[in-house]
Amino acid sequence: MRLRPRSIRTRDTLVAAVLAAVVFGITAAGADFAVRSAVKAEILQQTQAEGRRASGGVRDGTLPVSIPDETRGRVRIQVIAPGGRVTNATPAVTDEPPVSRLWPSSNLRVRDYTECHGSWPDRECLVVEAIRATTAPGSVVVYAATPMPSYLVNGLLEAVLAAGVLLLVALAARITWQVVGRTLGPVEAIRAQLAEISATDLSRRVPQPPGQDEIAQLARTANATLDRLERAVGRQRQFASDASHELRTPIAGLRTNLEDASMHPDDNDLRAVVESALRDTDRLESIVTDLLLLARIGTGGTNGQERIDLCALAASEVGRRAFTLKVGTVFTGDVRVRGVRMQLVRLLGNLLDNAERFASSSITVEVTRADGEALLTVTDDGPGIAPADRERVFERFTRLDSARSRGAGGTGLGLAIAREIAHAHGGTLRVADHPEGARFALSLPLA
Repeated sequence: MRLRPRSIRTRDTLVAAVLAAVVFGITAAGADFAVRSAVKAEILQQTQAEGRRASGGVRDGTLPVSIPDETRGRVRIQVIAPGGRVTNATPAVTDEPPVSRLWPSSNLRVRDYTECHGSWPDRECLVVEAIRATTAPGSVVVYAATPMPSYLVNGLLEAVLAAGVLLLVALAARITWQVVGRTLGPVEAIRAQLAEISATDLSRRVPQPPGQDEIAQLARTANATLDRLERAVGRQRQFASDASHELRTPIAGLRTNLEDASMHPDDNDLRAVVESALRDTDRLESIVTDLLLLARIGTGGTNGQERIDLCALAASEVGRRAFTLKVGTVFTGDVRVRGVRMQLVRLLGNLLDNAERFASSSITVEVTRADGEALLTVTDDGPGIAPADRERVFERFTRLDSARSRGAGGTGLGLAIAREIAHAHGGTLRVADHPEGARFALSLPLA
């Protein structure tokens, strides 16, 4: 494992080179065997034809004293008497020693074989057919021998095939190196960009190549992860900013009351001081609880989600509350969504709290289907919200004019929490147009 290259590009190139060497090596070995077999078969066929023609002439006495060479020296023919004396031959080997010393027996009159003489680089190999003319003890033997091509003897064929294999292996390695390098180029760009992104600069994104391949999907996933991380860090910073801003006022009031009571105990009503401190403590607790809820919304993924009947949920939430105003409900059909029940209850509760705080005499809750989505609306008949302020109301700790702030005793986070819950469920929450009062419209995907 220590010798294993760390680079994927190098590993893939080595694997490709090894596989190419195995495949091309086996192919080269097969080609070598096929060439040798084909050439040797052709030589043997010609050698057999000439040898049997000569042996037939010996048997019937028609063979000339000097055997005519019809192959222009390619096939060497000799007639050898017992004792190794050449009695007849083609012109090329008339004065040459016997081409072979193998002497066929009377039981096996015809022998085909290959015989080599000398050493490299003067090595010569012959394809030989030895034919015993008769079964008589003093019968002559006819030898027909054809030299094999030099490229089959001196290793030239194997050298050429080996060079071809090496060339093809090098070509395969080079192509693999270039293709893998080009393929991994975007990955390296993604890695380099991710290495430069820090917690102080989460707005940067990795380069996203076109297409739908694995690298493009990796880039999209990395950018989506960076989006979620940026939003999470943004929520964390917002939480710290909101907490430091909003907790300062009740803490300052609580400290002032306690210091005044401590410095002038005889001039203060202890019961009133304690009640004021408890009110400030309750407000601190509410703010902290809401801020923590805002920080947690959307961080649990799909855990805890279930199919919810939105009509039943709205009916249950309206039924359990004691309203001082007239509340009307309109529920249409079976409207089911997927979500976290307690978060959707909190969303609807915040909308009802807001409507009850600013309504003049009535509130209307409606659940229906619209454009393939679940639609929940909460409408009050209060002073309404100006179009310019319809987004501001969802900002944390936002207060509008006195008409919509009278009697407000909340933390200023209710609508911000409601919108965050809507977004965490893949939906939207907005202020819709309405001729009188304010209408909050929640859209969620149907289950």
